[in-house]
Amino acid sequence: MESAVPRLRALGFSDHDASVLADHFLDAERRGKKSHGLARIDWLETLPDIDPTARPSRVLVDSGYERWDGAGALGYLTLAAICDALLADPPERARVVVASRCFPTGSLGYWARRVAEGGLAAALTTTSPRRLASPDGGPPLAGTNPIAIGVPSSDGRPLVADVSMGRVTHGDVLAGLATPEELVPFGGDRAYKAFALAVGIEMLVSALAGDEPGALLLVARPEHDPVPALRVLAGGIRLPGDGQPS
Repeated sequence: MESAVPRLRALGFSDHDASVLADHFLDAERRGKKSHGLARIDWLETLPDIDPTARPSRVLVDSGYERWDGAGALGYLTLAAICDALLADPPERARVVVASRCFPTGSLGYWARRVAEGGLAAALTTTSPRRLASPDGGPPLAGTNPIAIGVPSSDGRPLVADVSMGRVTHGDVLAGLATPEELVPFGGDRAYKAFALAVGIEMLVSALAGDEPGALLLVARPEHDPVPALRVLAGGIRLPGDGQPS
């Protein structure tokens, strides 16, 4: 945190925003996700058009539905603001949140875990610049478009599943862990399944948030507590999200 915050402050971010970003990057490092860790600061330092003073805004509040506009802020900060608002005023039953102009958003599991630790079941997906082409060839038609699911647990350890539709992530390429040529739908000879999910997410989020990369978050109060029983059934096998930061 001590080294990350000054670098982010040097880019013009406030103390608060620099701390929010640094916590996200360092959490990724601790979980072994170098692709979403401190290498992202290196990347931010190369971007000529970031606006560290931009602030996301909630532009519509309806029963069970909200719309947010990133308004030039980094997607990390937009999702942080959304999570803050949800946890401060959780829905009575459920809420759908759509965020336009919301990129980059980082490791979605970080946000799903935060919401789940606040007692809400969550499904979050986001789009990104188009980088995945069809396994049959042609131009890139969809982003890597990850989806994360967070489910609270009475044992205090939410189940958090976080999967990108790419064989590798763009973050892996930025961190030098993969080549651009490896950025294809995962699944080998079944890659058409990941490609179909990526395209489906692309169209769903675009239909709700617009042409620029956006986010779609569904949260609901859980009616059941299924995670502890799953852990018993797993018999010690690691479940998604069980790895703890070192």
